[in-house]
Amino acid sequence: MLNLTYMDISSRNRKAQLRRQYHRFGPTQQKILLLLLGGMALSCTRSPGQQWKIIKGLHAGWQDIKRQAAERALSALYESQLIEAKENSDGTLTLVLSENGRKKALTYRVSRIRIAHSGAWNKKWWIVLYDIPEDEREARDAFRDHLTRLGFRKLQNSAGIYPFPCKNELDFVMELLDVRKYVRVIEAEHIDNEAHWKRLFRLEP
Repeated sequence: MLNLTYMDISSRNRKAQLRRQYHRFGPTQQKILLLLLGGMALSCTRSPGQQWKIIKGLHAGWQDIKRQAAERALSALYESQLIEAKENSDGTLTLVLSENGRKKALTYRVSRIRIAHSGAWNKKWWIVLYDIPEDEREARDAFRDHLTRLGFRKLQNSAGIYPFPCKNELDFVMELLDVRKYVRVIEAEHIDNEAHWKRLFRLEP
């Protein structure tokens, strides 16, 4: 028989709420995380109502974020434990990324990565094979989504193909998601249905 105390239920509800909040952050929260990731710390104080108040002029990178929206976003990020407050000697607080916040910010950064290439195909294929276990399903889904975002096409289940060098981008994603041990990267000179992929990637007639 399941016996849950009020504290158990309250704790679970709180964790579920934080998870939902963590995944639905909007552009203001995303930009704040990226700015903090770039070293642009922010000095604040706490009001009696437990709201953040920005007390210094905004760095150029913050200029297009309205102060009130930024303060609301900071409260949500702090509640989700993505930022931490470091106390200064003058009684103010400096907001910095927590470790979880750094990982989240990197996730937003990687979503902006694009594979740069000259347009001249070197007649080689980059094939990515991954076998990420079921108990790491979130990482598996995220890795697949990042491959799609980078321009990979589905070769078969748990395999993608791309026609241009992309080692640095793949390394970044694998390290971010901690899935390197589950991923194999192959640079191939030929694939039997090459004509199909040439058409799909618009490489050669």
